Amino acid sequence: MKSSNTSAALTIAAVLTLTGCGGSDQTSTTPPPEAASSSTSAASAPAKAYSNEDLNAIVAGLKDAQGNALTVVPAAQIDQGLIAAREMLKTAVITPEACGVLFDNNTQVPEGSTYAAGASLAGKAQTATVMTVFAVKDPSVMTAQFEKSAAALNDCSTYTVELKGKKITNELKPVNVAVQAAKSMGALTIQTTPEGQKQVCNLTVFGVKGNLAVTVMKNGPVGAVTAADAPELAKLVNAALAAG
Repeated sequence: MKSSNTSAALTIAAVLTLTGCGGSDQTSTTPPPEAASSSTSAASAPAKAYSNEDLNAIVAGLKDAQGNALTVVPAAQIDQGLIAAREMLKTAVITPEACGVLFDNNTQVPEGSTYAAGASLAGKAQTATVMTVFAVKDPSVMTAQFEKSAAALNDCSTYTVELKGKKITNELKPVNVAVQAAKSMGALTIQTTPEGQKQVCNLTVFGVKGNLAVTVMKNGPVGAVTAADAPELAKLVNAALAAG
């Protein structure tokens, strides 16, 4: 498979497996956003080899803001989610067309990479917190994809996705949040349904250190997910990177 933003791909897969955007009865048409990017001048950490088991252990050892342990998502389910995402995109019409790059890249995984995902569900709030951790052999792959995604978003702050005759407008709002990483991003995705109703789909925080990257996304209905939740997601990203 070609090199791409693995973190986003795995998050799509995990969310497709566990919950739809805003609930299990909805279809998400939003890739995990990558905006409000920042980077530090610290030297890149030397590449370290991680097995899937190593990354599973990192995920399994963490808890969400409510103290709920993250449940590791089986690799087979992640792979099934990736396949489902690719199939969904075959019939999707994305406008501007250039924004389709975000979706295309986000459903591919670099050759030889390792990954793990986990999630916690808050039934009362109807939200899901999904974490993905992945490692690549060559840290430059991570850097190149980070820069490519940040550049693409200059033209994709607003885009539409038409799927099965329904058109949804997606707006990416940058979210500035401190992350203990060489490079980091944060964004809030707001969708407008075909009926004109606005709803928050997800909040995403992403961090990279060396050849290890972590994405944490909080997914839920309108009012249940806001930019104010970013620090709790950043805390999880920091913990995962530190554990690696």
